[in-house]
Amino acid sequence: MTRAVELALRGPAHGPNPRVGCVIVGEDGTMLGEGWHRGAGTPHAEVAAIADCARRGHEVAGATAYVTLEPCAHTGRTGPCTDALTQARIGRVRYAVEDPHAEAAGGGGVLRGRGIEAIHVAFEPARAVNRRWLGAVEHGRPWVIAKWAQTLDGRTAAVDGTSFWVTGEEARAHAHGVRADVDAILVGTGTVRADDPELSARPPGAADPHQPLRAVMGLSDTSGARVWRDVHALALRTHDPREALSELEAREVRTVVVEGGAAITTAFLRAGLVDEVHAYIAPALLGAGTSAVGDLGIGTMGGALRGQDVTATALGVDTLVTAFFQRGPH
Repeated sequence: MTRAVELALRGPAHGPNPRVGCVIVGEDGTMLGEGWHRGAGTPHAEVAAIADCARRGHEVAGATAYVTLEPCAHTGRTGPCTDALTQARIGRVRYAVEDPHAEAAGGGGVLRGRGIEAIHVAFEPARAVNRRWLGAVEHGRPWVIAKWAQTLDGRTAAVDGTSFWVTGEEARAHAHGVRADVDAILVGTGTVRADDPELSARPPGAADPHQPLRAVMGLSDTSGARVWRDVHALALRTHDPREALSELEAREVRTVVVEGGAAITTAFLRAGLVDEVHAYIAPALLGAGTSAVGDLGIGTMGGALRGQDVTATALGVDTLVTAFFQRGPH
């Protein structure tokens, strides 16, 4: 299963489908073949692993398939993995995470009904691979990452409005890498008017990175802005974070980075719709200026939103603090 997780990580982090890896092992313990899902519309990991066995000249009848996610039991862009495993006469299946997707779930039961021993064996690293995807599916809305760059005293811009650049090149490069791994970037119309951002993913060394959907939320006129020069852009004509996420969910967006401005970040936090925070902190002080987050309606320290699984990563002279938060209403 550890190898299956390694394979799953080769798949794209973005897109409507989860990252899945599969290893097929013979009755004598010999590895017969392996595969992973390469993105929506491509063969699922189980199908890829079965094909790999055939390329290697191995018979898979009676073998055991180790899969990071429960085999799907529905027809989408591709056929059911339960059918592929049945037709290959796989003897046993071990899957690390039960599929929460209403349409795809139940593959384990389908296999057992066909006489194939299918057992759920929980393996936390397999769940961690798809933490964002699982959260999005389980709660029926995109996983929300709130991202900002700030000074040590929590300012994202100076009194005169200048904000370029709060952090250094390493931090900005990391942020572009995150953009390339998500389905959408969301900013408010205020950010578009003030900064005219391109909202593209430009990670260093990547020749042709995935470009997320650019989404602009609000009612103000932003016509003529650079973001609209790309057809892969969407206007969300609302101030309601839930409405915005609902429209993104309808477009199969699983992960979205909220980047634009204290107002929109605060709105998502107040609504309990932030799952993960990326705070890039520069060793600088302003003393006044724009705060990273506005009033959350919290009047006592006991009511503070507390992050979990917190990490701090040095990026040049800057520090990235990442934290996960309990989900609120959806």
